[in-house]
Amino acid sequence: MDTKLTLKLNQQIIEKAKEYASDKKLSLSRIVEAYLQSLTSEKTDTDFEISPFVKSIATGINIPVDLNYKEEYSAYLMEKYK
Repeated sequence: MDTKLTLKLNQQIIEKAKEYASDKKLSLSRIVEAYLQSLTSEKTDTDFEISPFVKSIATGINIPVDLNYKEEYSAYLMEKYK
């Protein structure tokens, strides 16, 4: 069952995200849903890859295209639990 969600976001980010969604012929809701699904599931079964642009608008930072997040997270945990 789909449920309505209201978000407060920076207007520039909303405009960029709408443009991105239009270019990809996807709804902004679908992109947000897929992103949240990827954050909350152990196994990503989305039908498209979430681009670095979409990831960067969520965090406000630029994410390198070749970032190996599993390796980065592993290194973080190793340092944390030394």
